[in-house]
Amino acid sequence: MEVKATAKTLRVQPRKVRLVLNLIRGKDVEEAEAICKFTPNKGGYLVGKVLHSAIANAVNNEDLDESNLYVKECYANEGITMKRYMPRAKGSASAIHKRTSHITVVVAEKE
Repeated sequence: MEVKATAKTLRVQPRKVRLVLNLIRGKDVEEAEAICKFTPNKGGYLVGKVLHSAIANAVNNEDLDESNLYVKECYANEGITMKRYMPRAKGSASAIHKRTSHITVVVAEKE
């Protein structure tokens, strides 16, 4: 039995979130929560929130035991890109791309 949680359109680049997701993939949920808590960037905080939601879904909706859960898979897909422009020299402009992420965490019970 596997349970997932998804957070969409988060204002952090997928590239930066994937660094944290690579650290927690395949770990027990207690260890993964500790890694997210002590990772010093915004991606760690957001992944921790999604992981906590996935654990809550597993415990409350599917009656799984929290001590037997592990992170089966986790990934960050690219969301929408907000396009902004910055004035430059001689009346021109350059584009700024503010990227967003869709973070998904899947937890499963050990066998």
